[in-house]
Amino acid sequence: MSAPDNILRPVRKNTGKLRLVHHKNTAESETVKMPAPSKVVIPMLQHIGRPCSPIVKPGDRVAVGTKIGDSSEPNSVPVHSSVSGTVSKITTIRHSNGNTCEAVVIESDGLMTEDIFLSPVKVETAEDLVNAARESGLVGLGGAGFPTHSKLDIPKGKAVDTLIINGAECEPYITSDYRECMEHPEDILQGTNLVKSVLNIKRAIIAIEDNKPKAIKYLKQVSYELHLDKEIEIMKLDSRYPQGAEKVLIYSVTGRKLPINQLPSDIGCLVMNISTVSNLYRYIKTGMPLVSRRITVEGDCINKPMNVEVPIGALIRDVAEFCGGYKSEPGKILMGGPMMGVAQISDEAPVIKQNNAILILSIEAGTLPPATPCIRCGRCVEICPVYLMPVAIETAMRNPDREKLLSLGANYCIECGCCAYVCPARRPLVQVMRQAKERSIKS
Repeated sequence: MSAPDNILRPVRKNTGKLRLVHHKNTAESETVKMPAPSKVVIPMLQHIGRPCSPIVKPGDRVAVGTKIGDSSEPNSVPVHSSVSGTVSKITTIRHSNGNTCEAVVIESDGLMTEDIFLSPVKVETAEDLVNAARESGLVGLGGAGFPTHSKLDIPKGKAVDTLIINGAECEPYITSDYRECMEHPEDILQGTNLVKSVLNIKRAIIAIEDNKPKAIKYLKQVSYELHLDKEIEIMKLDSRYPQGAEKVLIYSVTGRKLPINQLPSDIGCLVMNISTVSNLYRYIKTGMPLVSRRITVEGDCINKPMNVEVPIGALIRDVAEFCGGYKSEPGKILMGGPMMGVAQISDEAPVIKQNNAILILSIEAGTLPPATPCIRCGRCVEICPVYLMPVAIETAMRNPDREKLLSLGANYCIECGCCAYVCPARRPLVQVMRQAKERSIKS
């Protein structure tokens, strides 16, 4: 028996204005599990917040799921081994975001033996849920890396009435969340219902862009079969970039605007990525923390584009080799998609928790034309989904003045890349906006 076709439409028109070519070439590529590489390099910083400190030392034996790093800081989550083997060294590496941090290097024994102390987790209260999310090592798997337990720990006095599960996946090429919908719909739905029930949230909505009709239909059907269709609603969003950005998504789904320097809970919302809520449910069922993740490996320089389940800490070069290797010398490697991805200096960088894609481009595809002077066309202002003036912020950055940058709202930038995408002068606006945002936040 088929499910009723009562799919929600957005409450408000999406403030995103870009209609990008989707390039979802790997949408129907089922996830392939990558074997254990010879070694993994696991950074102690894989989230927004304070880094962890290693709690293992060279020579220690570890298994899959063994905790290897932790911190007492509130906005920090533990780090676990993604392979079984021996800790070879504790070192300092350059993080994929450009900063340096400690990392644990583990030589794999190839067996992928699981930690014997892992077991299912009992969750009955909000405190249980928050503790489970922290111990799982979960962060937002859509790219931001915000610790999941911090989101779930709703402050006293804040009334959250709407749980939004973000399945927009609006960047070109990336299909990892889509594959989560097609391969683990039960975990998504049961995880959503668990969060909704335990936190006593009135309404739960799974929001997906309309360029993923199979995922929308499949989730609706499975929710009906699990008798969760009255607990969880499905919403079909317009495919306009950046639909998946938190501020944009909340406005589309609820009509509520998220003011600057406020959290979604301040306006009654809790937003979770679709793969995050699915992984949380799997942790509660099995006790296995976040030790691997699905990433889309794409680009004109890779022989076999595909969706791969990769151990956290696997090096890009090992992932590329598993995907058939390079067609030619890469010109640019991005962690993430073409709009918000971060360029890497080499393929020795390790995969971290919040990576959802590796985009490997040839020299031709990865080289942009040189920037020319701004022609004051105003396209960057017109396209900005949060109504900033990138051209004015770029001008202010020439003689950096924190107060001026704050008055221009630089710290409100969501780093979506729309301004750089539409700029006819090819100004590096998103890079300037990131610098301005960082400078405006720092005192």
